[in-house]
Amino acid sequence: MTGRPRAGQACASPPRMPRTTRYTEGPHLLVRGDCVRALRRMEADSVDVVVTSPPYNIGLKYRTYRDRLAEEGYLDWMVEVAREVRRVMRPDGSFFLNVAGSSAQPWLPFELMVRLRELFVLQNHISWVKSISVGTDTHGHFKPVNSPRYLNRNHEHLFHLTRTGNVGLSRLDIGVPYMDKSNIARRGHRQDRRCRGDTWFIPYETVQGKAQKFHHPGTFPVLLPQMCIRLHGKSAPVVLDPFMGTGTTLVAAVREGGQGIGIDLDTIYVNVARQRVRQAMQVEAEGTTAASDRNI
Repeated sequence: MTGRPRAGQACASPPRMPRTTRYTEGPHLLVRGDCVRALRRMEADSVDVVVTSPPYNIGLKYRTYRDRLAEEGYLDWMVEVAREVRRVMRPDGSFFLNVAGSSAQPWLPFELMVRLRELFVLQNHISWVKSISVGTDTHGHFKPVNSPRYLNRNHEHLFHLTRTGNVGLSRLDIGVPYMDKSNIARRGHRQDRRCRGDTWFIPYETVQGKAQKFHHPGTFPVLLPQMCIRLHGKSAPVVLDPFMGTGTTLVAAVREGGQGIGIDLDTIYVNVARQRVRQAMQVEAEGTTAASDRNI
């Protein structure tokens, strides 16, 4: 995550930020500091894939900053971040932006997308489904909404943004097998694999408490950034997360053979991310990554 103005402050006058500190874990770079400041120090056209989940501005309780700004201030700040992301991203790069609204603020993700039209093309709009009910069976996890007016929010948005809208993707690398195998030959395919589509069911792992989520209120499963990286399709990609949190995107970069760059303002989260990256590197070196993590 990054530092940003307190509620009511203009984005042009942010509070004093601590000095930026850089750490390396093998080929991976982790930066503790303000994300806009850190992004401005990066080379242009140097990143292949950006996968990130910024604060949603819905009042989540982070350790070092408030997740509640005046709406225009939040949107202005996010445009500033996105402008730097566009600069550091290669012309054929992909920017996967995970955001969600709330029952009280359902328009916010779409208002952000309208603001980002000046910088990016919305190439794909993916729904990340966290919980789904089919018939009498329910799979996944969700946080109940305790209101008679609203439905439980079982999905979040994953916006795939590119500079041109013409970036080729490795759709079958995250594809799914055909239910009817006769469709393989009928549709002229060479393998039992078809495009997964723009609805991804990726449930959270079951945890017993906040400690297993590293006391971070906005984590996502490592499979989410893994699928984004694999969909982009470049070998040994440079992967950036400007709101790194506890390092899930960097763990995905390790698993996918990439070089991760992560930025976060919180010292404790950065330390957790460093530990997770080291552990992921060790697992890869030992060749003990679970088959379920390799076979998306």
